[in-house]
Amino acid sequence: MATRVLVVEDFEQFQRFICSTLGKKPDFQIVGEASDGLEAVRKAEALRPDLVMLDLGLPTLNGIEAARRIRKLCPDCAILFVSQVSSAEAVREALSTGAAGYVLKTRATSDLLAAVEAVREGRQFVSVGLLGQDLIHAPRPPMDA
Repeated sequence: MATRVLVVEDFEQFQRFICSTLGKKPDFQIVGEASDGLEAVRKAEALRPDLVMLDLGLPTLNGIEAARRIRKLCPDCAILFVSQVSSAEAVREALSTGAAGYVLKTRATSDLLAAVEAVREGRQFVSVGLLGQDLIHAPRPPMDA
């Protein structure tokens, strides 16, 4: 069964990159796209995706707050942040929302598919370069459990 994905990214070219990358894999289905935080929350509640790919810096509602709201409305949705922000504080705050991982946009070409596979398997994923910053939390259960 395909993993249903909601892609939330305000930079259109990067949103297309994510959709195109995941679209090449038959085990992923893009069920929706959003370009701001409030739209992300609404679509997550309506679509109930298995995975939300979420940017940190979004208009109307930032990614952290959107993640918190999505977790309340859709507790079974896994959240994977994809952001250019690499500060330990921002990554720690993002992961504190219960997110399953954090991919740096600068590493998306090499990390994106590995990250979504890890999340599908119930493992947390953090891009290289962010490791060793005391960011890792307990593993999440597999998405199909």
